[in-house]
Amino acid sequence: MTEEPSGDRESEPVEPGPERIRSIAVHRDDVASALEATLRSDREVVLRVTPPYSGRMRARLHALDADASGGDTGEGGDTPAPVHVDPRDLVGEIPPYPEVDDTAAAHPDADVETRRGLHAEAVESWRERVRTSVVESVPIDARPRDDGDERNGGTHEVDVIALG
Repeated sequence: MTEEPSGDRESEPVEPGPERIRSIAVHRDDVASALEATLRSDREVVLRVTPPYSGRMRARLHALDADASGGDTGEGGDTPAPVHVDPRDLVGEIPPYPEVDDTAAAHPDADVETRRGLHAEAVESWRERVRTSVVESVPIDARPRDDGDERNGGTHEVDVIALG
């Protein structure tokens, strides 16, 4: 004898959305690169999680201005929109970025090549500090569905697994 389905699907989302995500895996180098681009340019660089969603997801480096077509918005179709995580939210305490002028001021008697090398070392040291400061959890946006169903609305905290 088999059990008949109850037909009660109210507790299950029809279209699995970002509310299903429990953890995201990010590569430490991707976090450092996204944060550096965000701080040093006008570009909007994020870590992006793309559907279909499940409990454990991978977030990858993504420049939002690369989507000139707007093709990944999830609008107008059945596919949920990607989740974008700001790299500033993935770093506990953001160290100040080393400026070229600060390197020059700290080493006024050094020649140009030496200053370039010292500045490159300072940037690599900054990147290493960022890589070791990735947080253990982050809030993500689970946007409300178009039909107003609030089961998929708001933000929720997910674990962050730092790779590399």
